Amino acid sequence: MRKLKNNELGRITVDEFKSREKTPIIVVLDNIRSLNNIGSVFRTSDAFLIEKIYLCGICATPPNKDIHKTALGATESVDWEYVEDTLSIVEKLKAENVKVLAIEQAENSTKLNTFYPKKNEKYAIVMGNEVKGVQQKVVNAADVCLEIPQLGTKHSLNISVTTGVVLWDLFQKMNTL
Repeated sequence: MRKLKNNELGRITVDEFKSREKTPIIVVLDNIRSLNNIGSVFRTSDAFLIEKIYLCGICATPPNKDIHKTALGATESVDWEYVEDTLSIVEKLKAENVKVLAIEQAENSTKLNTFYPKKNEKYAIVMGNEVKGVQQKVVNAADVCLEIPQLGTKHSLNISVTTGVVLWDLFQKMNTL
């Protein structure tokens, strides 16, 4: 088995990315303080052809060298927008018939492995602050609260890891419908 070289990976250009049909998922970042986490979310969103990222509250925005360090240029391919108030964008998305999924540990949450997206639906996943999680008022406004089942002692994953797990799970389920 031989590792592939970069020129063998079939990477698309930014223009090709922009013109491709997107996975019907929007990522909403609710007050993410780590610029490296923000950059990682951009890079993961690029990998799965995510439609858009909303950066809310205290989230830093591109261009920024610390975001770029982990995004590796994905801030150029993935559409993004800054919105000051997370709840306002959640309400706007819901008014546009986007199903809002808060990714949070909560009463009556749905385990990620048991959630199946519906065909022809668009989803927004809300990822919360590294310490406080998704704001309670945003959890209250969400259509569903999704939780990643965890069996260890910490019951906590870094926001960039959580985003990767959730996006991969939804992406692969949507692409097998």
